[in-house]
Amino acid sequence: MDSHTQLHLSASLTQLESLADEVWTLAKTAEGNSLELLAILRILEQLHQDIRDSLFQQSLPDNRQQLYHLLREIESKGGWPYIPRSSLKSVMEHLQKESPVMGLEEASGQEEIQG
Repeated sequence: MDSHTQLHLSASLTQLESLADEVWTLAKTAEGNSLELLAILRILEQLHQDIRDSLFQQSLPDNRQQLYHLLREIESKGGWPYIPRSSLKSVMEHLQKESPVMGLEEASGQEEIQG
């Protein structure tokens, strides 16, 4: 990587770190507001998908040497960026662990429906 590319990458990382700080500050101001936090997460997920599906895929290397460098970068810096999505089941399990009473109410409600 030449010094010009290294300098540009360094400037980009500084901007990204500043942007990440702003997003974190926004999320902290929404602490306790699950709907607002969910909206932030949805926007971040959509941004990730948009960048991956358009700009990133268009920028993929077209020769073996560049591909090798990209794969080495991915391997050395922690793998492929992935935003996991919580399933409703895992959210409900978390809620039941936090509030055992809620789990009992749901169980009794299911028995009424099934019974």
